[in-house]
Amino acid sequence: MKEREIRAVYTEDTIRVYQAYAPVIAEEAVRIGTFGSHFSMTRMTWIKPSFLWMMYRCGWAEKEGQSHVLAIDIKRSGFDKAVRSAVQSVYRQESGLTQAEWQAAVKRSDVRVQWDPEKDINGQNLPYRSIQLGLRGQAVQDYVHDWIVNITDITEQVHEWNRLRKSGADITALLPQEQIYPMP
Repeated sequence: MKEREIRAVYTEDTIRVYQAYAPVIAEEAVRIGTFGSHFSMTRMTWIKPSFLWMMYRCGWAEKEGQSHVLAIDIKRSGFDKAVRSAVQSVYRQESGLTQAEWQAAVKRSDVRVQWDPEKDINGQNLPYRSIQLGLRGQAVQDYVHDWIVNITDITEQVHEWNRLRKSGADITALLPQEQIYPMP
């Protein structure tokens, strides 16, 4: 197993990412099939292909402002483009760049990448890392206006899975079955 692998639900054409929002943003997105006027196009938005990392981040849809979880199917071509153009969100010497070169790359790029420890169903770290992509500028425009194929509000499922999880049930088989995604 590699330390960094993208795990996701995907098809030949799409990859699923997750985001959590307040009801006004999520409900509008589901209704119109993309993000609308309540979504900020001017701030960085983070997409996560890992369902369990999203659950860790939004507290199983119990955190304020993150009470609605969206499963968003986007074009693989867009996701792959974002991965290829991403710049690490924090400077790392092993990148081969000087700090000044990294800072210049950050200013030029509309995509950030973070590799954070994957989580299990209880939020504990696993021995490999999951990708998160931060989109801003043109990347957000592309995401909202071109990449999104389908948006599903999975909040009710998340609440049910969380209820079962808290009762001690093994919910692993109920969750989205993610596969290793080929690195672009």
